[in-house]
Amino acid sequence: MDLRTILEKFAKGAITAEEAQKEISIHAIEHVDNIARLDVGREMRRGLPEIVFAERKEYADTLQIAVAAVKRNGQVVVSRVKKKDLAKLASALKKKGLFVEVGRNSTTILVAAANKSQKQKQALGRVGIMAAGTSDIGVAEEARLVAEAMGCDVITSYDVGIAGMHRVFPALKEMLAKKVGAIVVVAGMEGALASVVASMVDVPVVGVPTSVGYGFGADGIAALASMLQSCTLGLAVVNIDNGVGAGAFAASVAKSATRQTR
Repeated sequence: MDLRTILEKFAKGAITAEEAQKEISIHAIEHVDNIARLDVGREMRRGLPEIVFAERKEYADTLQIAVAAVKRNGQVVVSRVKKKDLAKLASALKKKGLFVEVGRNSTTILVAAANKSQKQKQALGRVGIMAAGTSDIGVAEEARLVAEAMGCDVITSYDVGIAGMHRVFPALKEMLAKKVGAIVVVAGMEGALASVVASMVDVPVVGVPTSVGYGFGADGIAALASMLQSCTLGLAVVNIDNGVGAGAFAASVAKSATRQTR
């Protein structure tokens, strides 16, 4: 039983307080064959899904952990899957009857139980996500999958960097018209798009510098420095290529804003 089921059974009188306490104690511990210890209460406690960082994990371990996480919590985000394992992992999870969404140009995937609706009847918040160039889309997709796993409606607009400033305005107009609670801006090179967007909107903006770039300030260093030293107020910055962190923060902000307006 997951935690919500335990609480619902207790509320209906189907189990006693002592039985509920025992079930909750059992539920709080989830070991996966001495490989991992899942934080099975994170979604209930913080509204964040279980997120598995797969970059250094063996394929078999990643598969086992993902299946265990979905069994417990109904969904899991698996980030940075090794490219050679991506198609095989997605196929294996689908064969187990699970829903799998692979991010565009990304090796991050959202995995959920087949009966878990991915589209909420009423979104818990709304997030806008912008990518400066097509090379930044993979990181932006990480942010999207995490925000959607957290119950948010997500509006994306990609390839809207300042090399063609006119591309920015229609994207911002749509996001503001649809009342996003936060905007994630993903940009490499000099990372200027984040400052531009933050200077034009009245909602929190999360800048994500990417490792797209070359020469002096390569690997995201210039983009990170630019965003950190922005003279535009209201811009928060996460680490280089950290789409997962940006999506989680933006979704938390958007959900909080939605709760306050209800």
